[in-house]
Amino acid sequence: MPLSIIDTGPPQACPRPFNLARHVLARGEALPDKNALQIVAPAGAERWSYARLISAVRGCGTGLLAQGFRPGDRVMLRIGHEVGFPVAFLGCIAAGLVPCPTSTQLTQGEVDRLAAILQPRLVIAGPDIVIPSEPALPIVTAAEIAAMEKLSPCDWHMAEPETLAYMVFTSGTSGTPRAVMHAHRAVWAREMMREGWSGLTEADRLMHAGAFNWTYTLGTGLMDPWIVGATALIPAAGVAPGQLPLLLKRFDATIFAAAPGVIRQMLRAGLPALPRLRHGLAAGESLSPSLRDDWRGATRTDLHEAIGLSECSTFLSSSPSRPAPEGAAGYAQIGRHLALLGEDGQPVPRGETGVIAIHRSDPGLFLGYFNDEVETKARYLNDWFLTGDNAVMDEDGAVLYRGRSDDMMNAGGYRVSPVEVEAAMLTFPGLHEAAAAEVPVKTGVTVIACFYLSDAPLDEAELQAHAARQLARYKQPRIYVRLDALPRGPNNKLSRRRLRQDWENAHGTT
Repeated sequence: MPLSIIDTGPPQACPRPFNLARHVLARGEALPDKNALQIVAPAGAERWSYARLISAVRGCGTGLLAQGFRPGDRVMLRIGHEVGFPVAFLGCIAAGLVPCPTSTQLTQGEVDRLAAILQPRLVIAGPDIVIPSEPALPIVTAAEIAAMEKLSPCDWHMAEPETLAYMVFTSGTSGTPRAVMHAHRAVWAREMMREGWSGLTEADRLMHAGAFNWTYTLGTGLMDPWIVGATALIPAAGVAPGQLPLLLKRFDATIFAAAPGVIRQMLRAGLPALPRLRHGLAAGESLSPSLRDDWRGATRTDLHEAIGLSECSTFLSSSPSRPAPEGAAGYAQIGRHLALLGEDGQPVPRGETGVIAIHRSDPGLFLGYFNDEVETKARYLNDWFLTGDNAVMDEDGAVLYRGRSDDMMNAGGYRVSPVEVEAAMLTFPGLHEAAAAEVPVKTGVTVIACFYLSDAPLDEAELQAHAARQLARYKQPRIYVRLDALPRGPNNKLSRRRLRQDWENAHGTT
């Protein structure tokens, strides 16, 4: 039996010197009048040409440099669902600054904790969004970024491909947020995704269902179309999932991308005939075979899944040129070097479960965790980065996803640490112990549940209000269950797996 290791590389070398923002917008330079972006709604669309987008990005770079900020300065992005988010993100990178997007749903305490880790030189903030409480931090508003569009274009800050370009936050198994550092070359690695997943061409009109400030939207919904000179379609604020099918038809979308949960809601609302749609893209959480079948039946097109993580661009996927077999997520993309490792650190035989590992030579792999060399080294085993995802590889090389090897939860595409949720709930008066776990409520749908111990039943409305004060909405439990005891192993360690199993045995799914 062959081993679970695939080497489809080497990838094409990244040009030197290089700038991520310049690469994203280079094709648009030759298409100045073409629509780069349409923000779509039932009443119409706001349109941005490539000429305007490039002017806004490079003007942003000029404006920030004129205010005294310099290449290498870290920038905390606190911008919501508006075009100012990608403009500020790319504008910072164009000028050599290092942006770090953060969720607008975070509470004051959460924002302050991230700011303490990042130690930004600047915060760019949209209206009515929580900002760090540190009074000395300079604040540039989204409105000020918009006004920079008319400034002269900044020079592209060219650098080595390995130079730090941007950061994103993720939570490790300890519940401690970590800033993931990505190099300029990260966007070059996305070239491997075009053939291996999206199949994007210049003629495409790709609609992404997510908000501007989600990294999935930023990469798949915006930067990927712009790299090839395609048109990105983003739903306006307030557009509900049930309205997306009509927008797909009205604005002639050829590719649709979303998290599986959004696709599920769309299918419940019903889809019109979509003759221009070529296929769909799913990422952010695991795609169930039944949902893929439902999509096929409703659209007469395929739905292609991709697996990635904060530390690496999507590296495993199905595509129009190589659809995945039933039940599989897909194949290693061309240019990738992957393995499924066993407990001994060696590739397991095909057909056996192992941890997905990415070779350290992958150009999409992160530089490390900011100011945390210990945790960075802990994620590697020799030359392999351990993703923490379990999978099985079949004889043909297709990979079947088997879930996380740790207890990380998934809430609408966001990774959530149970430790962070438990810490917040343990501050509720009268709650003695807490354990958070992701549990199914019906086939293909899971939510975060909080299991707790207390002397007497606690008021669920008060628990919900407490969670809302402590946690971003996507981290808040949707189910509260009082138990007599929490399941623990021989060493008294909490068993969240037992919690999930006990829940499924008692409730099942429908």
